[in-house]
Amino acid sequence: MKTKITLLGATGSIGSSTLDVIAANPDKYELYAAACGHNVEKMLDIIRNFSPKRVAVYDKDAACRLKDACTLNNLSCDILAGANGVVEIAADQEGGYVVAAIVGAMGLPPVLAAVKRGAVIGLANKEALVMSGKLFFNEVKKYGAKVLPIDSEHSAIFQCLPQSAQENLGSCDLKGCGVDKILLTGSGGPFRTIELEKLQDVTPSMAVNHPVWSMGPKISVDSSTMMNKGLEFIEARYLFNASDDDVKVVVHPQSVVHSMVSYIDGAVLAQLGNPDMKTPIARALAYPQRVVSGVGGLDFCSLKALTFEQPDFKRYPCLALAMQASKLGQGATTALNAANEVAVEAFLNGACRYLDIASLCAQSLDAFGGESPYSLEEIFELDAKVRDYIKAAVARM
Repeated sequence: MKTKITLLGATGSIGSSTLDVIAANPDKYELYAAACGHNVEKMLDIIRNFSPKRVAVYDKDAACRLKDACTLNNLSCDILAGANGVVEIAADQEGGYVVAAIVGAMGLPPVLAAVKRGAVIGLANKEALVMSGKLFFNEVKKYGAKVLPIDSEHSAIFQCLPQSAQENLGSCDLKGCGVDKILLTGSGGPFRTIELEKLQDVTPSMAVNHPVWSMGPKISVDSSTMMNKGLEFIEARYLFNASDDDVKVVVHPQSVVHSMVSYIDGAVLAQLGNPDMKTPIARALAYPQRVVSGVGGLDFCSLKALTFEQPDFKRYPCLALAMQASKLGQGATTALNAANEVAVEAFLNGACRYLDIASLCAQSLDAFGGESPYSLEEIFELDAKVRDYIKAAVARM
């Protein structure tokens, strides 16, 4: 019997890779539902090629255009509009496995809707955990849902941990498993070797040009500042029930070693592979089994040197801010995520400069780092408050 898939963020890079894995395994998976922001052309292709029963589009005007396009092309599909429509398909009991690949805070409500129906969720939306952390896993436990990591680094860590830890994400006992340290790797982005004084001249087109991975603009900018790694640091803490001292960030420019786990006996387990998101997606979809992903294996004889280095916090102040926020607590991580989303959007739109991203994020911690939200409702309130604060700061620049 085929597994039904609900794909949130279907037209983005993770969504496209997920569709490739589904297409490579037509006897195992079928696309039941899909959601996107506004990309009518891509979603029309998805409807044509995968025949989902339900589709949701955040942008209501785009949803209307998609309905017209489906009528014109004689395609039958239930099309919903707006944020409520996305939440509705995530909550659909027939929707099966949920791949959560919507970028940013807007991805949290549909993920929570999937949690509340007890779904198995492949989580690529790191912001969901950065924003809600322990509260998120409280909901997972309450409703009997299951979370599997799709981020390549967290998938790698997951695969390097024993089954007892894999089956208890959010509450696993790392020390009881003999874990000494989680080693979270990152490429360092496109500006790893650029002279520091030249960072002030970085343009959006430069920042989205990642040397290894193919990603969307927001994640590409986050990778260049290493905020992406900072958010993953926070995500790793919540996923694996780790302390700040349990996780160490290591810069690995080749992106072949996707992360590692060191043990108290001196052993280090690493997950290696070609840098392609289809591999961790296939692992999450098939767990505990494996399926073809369309990615070839590593040719070790043709590999060049693999190098590792400490992150330079002068070059990557956003990484340092994320680690600071992690120590401060849930309010700080929620505030940092909101500020970063606003700052990156402003940078991509030409409203602020590259180095302003870190400055705006630091302002959010100064203003809101001491907040202590005790419910998901308070988290959403804090998120909105920080966004307004940072938008006002951008307007003053």
